[in-house]
Amino acid sequence: MDTDMRGRTAVVTGASKGIGLAVTRALTDCGAHVVAGSRSLSDGLRELVDAGRATFVQGDLSTPAGPAALVAAAVQRGGPDILVNNVGGVTPRPDGFTSISDAHWTATWDLGFMTAVRTTREAVPPMAAKGGGVIVMVGSVNAFLPDPLVLDYSVIKAALTNLAKGLSKELGPRGIRVVSVSPGPVETDLWLGESGMAKTMAHATGKPPEAISAGAVDTTPLGRFSTPTQVADLITFLASDRAANITGADVTIDAGMITTMR
Repeated sequence: MDTDMRGRTAVVTGASKGIGLAVTRALTDCGAHVVAGSRSLSDGLRELVDAGRATFVQGDLSTPAGPAALVAAAVQRGGPDILVNNVGGVTPRPDGFTSISDAHWTATWDLGFMTAVRTTREAVPPMAAKGGGVIVMVGSVNAFLPDPLVLDYSVIKAALTNLAKGLSKELGPRGIRVVSVSPGPVETDLWLGESGMAKTMAHATGKPPEAISAGAVDTTPLGRFSTPTQVADLITFLASDRAANITGADVTIDAGMITTMR
């Protein structure tokens, strides 16, 4: 068993930082060429592009044109063989449900769900024509552990996880596996950035950001955040031939945060 991906082309959305950049690195380390989509080219992604390991496609993936251009670039390279629907974002809502406007709901839906729908819709025909492929949806434990602080994000992640399960049934006979991963708190800007959960809640509660972030994981069995690299390693395994008989599964990586059977 190995994770040799030489000759394969992968598409990663939201590839400039965080989990997306870690996934891009992990897939290229296994020999895949990654067509990386994001709004901007980060220093980390630029290194991979300059090394010839990745192709950068700039665009707004929350629009219909963005996913189409991204997958078209992968088709030009003979792909895609792998699609990682990673792009997303979260805005903490300390003022509660009534503060989430129609515009907020629409923006969260377009970025967190419709981007994955559109990118997958573009990727399925060329994948099927090649005889198969792998699609990974990056969800969240909030899909089944909804949090009022990020309610719109939780709802969209639930929809994304449901989409993965449904697609696995349709696409399996065409040789395409579909899986989802559900991370708990991860050491990314979503939690630790200037506009992330820790500092937003620190401003709302008066507690130090460090206390907010520690409180998010101190009751889990392992008591720590996951790292982007750990999430990327899981995704890379699921996208590899080592996981060839896994489809329709949702895999958590959450330091044991979810303690119930589900």
